[in-house]
Amino acid sequence: MSSTAPGPIDVIVVGAGAAGAAAAGHLARRGRSVLVLDQGVFPRDKPCGGGMAASVQRWFPFDLSPVVEAVIERVRFTWDLADPVVAELPGASPFWIVRRSRLDAFLIEQAQAAGALFEPGMRVERVVPAGDHWCVQLAATQPDQPAPQWRARAVLLADGSGSRHAAPLGLGPRQPRFATTVSVELEGAVADASTAHFGFGLVPQGFCWAFPRQGGTSIGLGSFIGRPMDGLKARQDADAVLARLLPSLGFAADAGSRRVGRLRVWDGHHRLHGNGVLVAGDAASLCDPFLAEGLRPALLSGCRAAEALDRWLDGDAQALAGYTSTMRQEWGDSMAWGRRIAQVFYRVPRVGYQLGIKRPTAPRRIAQILSGEMGYGDIAQRVIRRLLFQRG
Repeated sequence: MSSTAPGPIDVIVVGAGAAGAAAAGHLARRGRSVLVLDQGVFPRDKPCGGGMAASVQRWFPFDLSPVVEAVIERVRFTWDLADPVVAELPGASPFWIVRRSRLDAFLIEQAQAAGALFEPGMRVERVVPAGDHWCVQLAATQPDQPAPQWRARAVLLADGSGSRHAAPLGLGPRQPRFATTVSVELEGAVADASTAHFGFGLVPQGFCWAFPRQGGTSIGLGSFIGRPMDGLKARQDADAVLARLLPSLGFAADAGSRRVGRLRVWDGHHRLHGNGVLVAGDAASLCDPFLAEGLRPALLSGCRAAEALDRWLDGDAQALAGYTSTMRQEWGDSMAWGRRIAQVFYRVPRVGYQLGIKRPTAPRRIAQILSGEMGYGDIAQRVIRRLLFQRG
């Protein structure tokens, strides 16, 4: 996958995940010179449930189906592994399951086919303005050699939840809010390949999910309010939850490889642009604070960032500010309501399950949110009033 970038570069993309690779492909197809840098070696594994609305297909000129491992037709909700509620998802294929190692590699391959250059195994140390360009400095490969660096007219930061570059440049929240997550990959037969499971009541101030995929199941646990737990405490708590959850899904209580992580969740409207620089994906803190959906906003922000950068490179001075406004309108306004729902729901989850999930129309509404047909703002005021009134 490695290439060497000749001549001047229009855009350097830092991070080859879903957001960065999507942006690189769109920019390259518009004739822009693009260099993508990533510290990983591809294809790489990444802890992620891998669920995304099939509606993301409309943002791409190529077919995404080669990396779709399961098509979800219904969602099953439970409280403490009982009291189930099942919702049929709208549309012919509203929710897809992908494996991030395959999706990210596929997207960067599509970007390369369009003309983008890709340098894996490159750790970016500094991103600094340099006159009318940006300088991206890499980690030194030899102790006695100067650090390699690249120059470009613009930079897109898409380096994930662990981004070290966004906040120092005044992009996104200065102090991001993180959810604690534990991811488990399980190999084996899947009993129902078209149903996704969301379990409430097992994880304090959060929930667990089980997504079927080819040859196995992806499990995730997330705690979405309160302070993030340290790795050891998160692992211990997760082991206790998994000892109950996994047998209910037909797996041994100690099965699967387990990874503790932190998910950077949406926590308010923030500036996502600077002079010649944007932030996208998890680095921009776009993950849904209620249902932990991260792929759709990553792909959305990558596509919208590419559009804005293309206009800016053509001389539209307001294009990058327009990206911040667009992401607020298309994603952030809904997430503001999602955060309010999460703050109430996860503090009184049993009440939330009874008054929210179990209401006749609620599962359908959540299914519509997952499929991209509806935003949290469409339901939030009624849900919050209901929960607050019951608490009182």
